[in-house]
Amino acid sequence: MSENQEAAPKKKDFVPSEGSAKNKKTRVGIVKSTSMEKTIVVEYTNRVPHPKFKKIVKQSKKFYAHDEKGEAAVGDKVRIEETNPVSKLKRWKLVKVLTH
Repeated sequence: MSENQEAAPKKKDFVPSEGSAKNKKTRVGIVKSTSMEKTIVVEYTNRVPHPKFKKIVKQSKKFYAHDEKGEAAVGDKVRIEETNPVSKLKRWKLVKVLTH
């Protein structure tokens, strides 16, 4: 390269801000069971329109979530986040207990 030609500026390595690289699903639900060690069962209720009749109906789903510290109790409102599989059924982890 000659002195007149400048080297093209190098692109900075992309460093994502916290949360932008983690496009993980989160859900807010009610704890239904804490009888297992380090595992809670969270019931997530979603309101969706019926495909044919368009009436709003509730759909419920149970998620098994990892609770390392045993913070959650039955009836608590919690936020859970998708994670790598911890066991056969657990694919979620407890992020925060919202209300007791």
